[in-house]
Amino acid sequence: MIRRLLNAARRADIRLTRRTDRRRILVDGHTPVNFTMFAPVYRRLQRDPRIEVVFTASHEPARIHEIYREATGVRILHPRRAALMRFDAYVASDFLWATLPRGTCRIQIFHGVGGKYGFDAPDRSMREWDRLFFVNERRLRNYIAADAIDADSPAIRLVGMPKSDCLVDGTFTRERVLDGLGLDPALPTVLYAPTWSPASSLNAMGVDLVRALLQRPLNLIVKLHDRSRDLRERYSGGVDWMATLQPIVRGTRGVVADTHDISPYLVAADVMITDHSSAGFEYLLRDRPLVRIHRPALLQLASVHPDYAALLASVSESVDTLPELLAAVERGLANPQHRSAERRAVAADLFYRPGTATDRCTEYLYEAIELPCPSPSAQLSRDSRTRSAQLQLRDSPASES
Repeated sequence: MIRRLLNAARRADIRLTRRTDRRRILVDGHTPVNFTMFAPVYRRLQRDPRIEVVFTASHEPARIHEIYREATGVRILHPRRAALMRFDAYVASDFLWATLPRGTCRIQIFHGVGGKYGFDAPDRSMREWDRLFFVNERRLRNYIAADAIDADSPAIRLVGMPKSDCLVDGTFTRERVLDGLGLDPALPTVLYAPTWSPASSLNAMGVDLVRALLQRPLNLIVKLHDRSRDLRERYSGGVDWMATLQPIVRGTRGVVADTHDISPYLVAADVMITDHSSAGFEYLLRDRPLVRIHRPALLQLASVHPDYAALLASVSESVDTLPELLAAVERGLANPQHRSAERRAVAADLFYRPGTATDRCTEYLYEAIELPCPSPSAQLSRDSRTRSAQLQLRDSPASES
């Protein structure tokens, strides 16, 4: 009874306040990467004067300006102020849930494809979301198999990952990225991008790894995870990694990237080194060699789904020690086609129609806020697309991964 009365009050609120075609969207962020996930869609929405996008940080409001440091010119709201306002949509790429008493259409766009921290082990709380913008069919099947959602749920939208479009659509070129970093495009380039955790490879061997690679005739890009730049013990192990690594690379052919979006560096790299990260899977879209530092303690601490650990191992050369890593990098540079078929197969599994995800995400967002999309993509009608995806997945065998 209380829920029905609340919903009736919210519908009345919409009728009273939605007097024009103006719409307001609230984006919630936990770390800077949450903005990076939404940024391609935000750039599209900025072109439409009917839409206002504002940003908040409901989990850690004290860090709100740090979280949106690279989101130049955006409107930022403290969550207490946001709670007083009415929004036509709420967008999150983490399992965040801002308090919005006036109600809204809640949209989950997900954060990464690495199988960490329960993203692929869902529960029935996912039924509270009004839209689930799935990054791939594998995750959608997992949600259905776990009874987190129904196969014919009206919340289902198969979208892909907008953040990864730039890896395949020519937004970046290797030469321009390296020139911008002051590195020589004629040299092979290695990217080291560990995940965050006191158990990560960064904490185990990061300094020695960087020093050893800098002794070789190559460029080195070190890209730290957002959380590795957080000085709290549970994220970085309490180490100021920027302050630790920058003096080591100064005056060398190496850089420690100071931006949050890893995408340009994925394009620039000839070989990537990671431990277990979504970025490692994203690199598969470039079809270049991947070296995986096997860290069993990390897999356990980060609650990595075993199937995803196995997937990353199947497309990379796994190593345990620094000498093994250096030899694997040499082999990757010498024979970049090794494991190409495996890389392409896993990329096709994890990234739904890369290069076009921003189009779908934008169009489905317009659908959610009940506003005509100014430039809809040339696809099936909205209802046809939704039914087609649901029927296809309902008829597919459930995945256990």
